[in-house]
Amino acid sequence: MDDTQRRLEAWRRALADSGRRMPRFDAADGGAAARMLVLLETPGPGDDAERTVSRDNPTGTARNLTRFLADARIARCDTVLWNTVPWIVHESGARNRPLRRGEIREGLSVLPDWLVLLPRLRVVVLAGRVAREAAPVIAAHRPELPILSMPHPSPTIVCTSPAIPAAIMTTLWQAAAILDTPD
Repeated sequence: MDDTQRRLEAWRRALADSGRRMPRFDAADGGAAARMLVLLETPGPGDDAERTVSRDNPTGTARNLTRFLADARIARCDTVLWNTVPWIVHESGARNRPLRRGEIREGLSVLPDWLVLLPRLRVVVLAGRVAREAAPVIAAHRPELPILSMPHPSPTIVCTSPAIPAAIMTTLWQAAAILDTPD
C-alpha cells in the first residue's frame, strides 16, 4: 500500500473510529490513483460485516454499473466508487429508506477532505439525485474537474424507461473521452 492509499484508508478509518459504520474501498479499483470518481448515494442496507463499496457487490445496482462501465470501456483501475453519504445509515436488517436532509449535509461536509486524497482525478460522475447535490462542493474544492451527471444505475430507475440506460451510457462515454484526452 503506497502513501496515498494509506492516507485514503486513514481517512476512512477516522470516520469509522468516530462511530460511523464505514464500508471499505474496493482494492480492485483505482483507489487513490483513480482518474474517475463515480459518486453514488449511500451504501444500501445489508450485512454490516466487512462491507465494501464495489461493483462486485451482489446487487442490481452493482451489476448495472459494472455493465455500463464495461460498455464505455472505462478501465477498473481508472475508477473509484464512493458515496455522497459514505457511511451506512440503515440499521442492521432494515430495509432501504430515503436519506434524511441532515445525513446528506453531513456526507457533503466530509467530501472536501476526501477529494484532496484523490490527486489524479480527471472527471467526476454523479450518479443520481443525491449525488448531484455534491456538484457545488466539488466545484468549489476541485474547480479543475469536469463534473458529469447521470441517472442512478439502480434497477428500479434503469428499468423505468429505455432513455435511462441511454443517458447513463452517454455520460460514461463523455467520461471515457475525458480520460482518453492527454494530460
